[in-house]
Amino acid sequence: MGCGGVIARDDAGRRPRRLSMSVGFACAVLLASFAGSGFAKETPHVRELTAEQIVEKNAAARGGLDAWRKIDAMAWVGHMESADPNVPRLTFLFEQKRPNKTHFELSEIRQKTLRVFDGIHGWKVKPNRDGTLDAQPYNPQDLKFAREAYGIDGPLIDHQAKGIAVALAGVEKVEGSKAYRLHLTGKSGDLHDVWIDAKTFLDVKYDRTSYRANGEPGIVSVVYRDYKTVEGLQIPSILEIGGSTELPSARMVIEKIALNPPLDDKVFAKPKEAHQRRMAVIDAQPPAADPRQAFGPVGSPQVVGPGTGPPPQ
Repeated sequence: MGCGGVIARDDAGRRPRRLSMSVGFACAVLLASFAGSGFAKETPHVRELTAEQIVEKNAAARGGLDAWRKIDAMAWVGHMESADPNVPRLTFLFEQKRPNKTHFELSEIRQKTLRVFDGIHGWKVKPNRDGTLDAQPYNPQDLKFAREAYGIDGPLIDHQAKGIAVALAGVEKVEGSKAYRLHLTGKSGDLHDVWIDAKTFLDVKYDRTSYRANGEPGIVSVVYRDYKTVEGLQIPSILEIGGSTELPSARMVIEKIALNPPLDDKVFAKPKEAHQRRMAVIDAQPPAADPRQAFGPVGSPQVVGPGTGPPPQ
């Protein structure tokens, strides 16, 4: 699921540029999941821990290694908000399956875009005016980004097996709270950063290198908020995305989560003709409506909302 330039068109054939920009934001954050502002440069005093001790405490705070290793698939349903009032409210569906398969849909009224990655190949899809699907393969940068994604449980859990080196870079304040800053070096040598709250040991912020279509590097920044308990796992229900001077910040609000839903591998395969897998059209209904309903069930998602988990840390 790359962040290239797939753009949905409306019925008149116009290019809704705002929707395209939001798709790029959403793709970047979802691939970085479980991996701003308000930083202080001084080093606050906190308990001295090694990088591995922080990684262990983070896994325990998020529900435990064994619990995460039992999650083979996950589905999110929610909506996306932008600080730009001209950007419409968008619904999304994000499905993952081990080891590294993703299916992402972003929908507005009469518009839908789709990105699919089967672990090796990826496609960016939009509907043609006749209802058939136009599936374009990922470009090299899309593939690199997708293949190096950290999967369902993020970069820290089982990081050695994922080929990720972790080093402690110090302690900083993130929005007034002390956090350990960890440097992560992936297989490609790209350097990413994750901040772990020094009290709760949950992820609070993540920066990942992203690349534009012309190959220029940039940073996608994600702040995690409002953790909820989902079958014993701690999962943020709000992801705030930033890091670009060209685009306004955005919020991804996760409303439903399904753990280990029965996802067939066809969900992650290259979409074929419209009569085999039509693009659903989302009507102007509250975003809690499940976009997957036109394609079949994703299991029984647990609703993530006020009162369903612990208060924000």
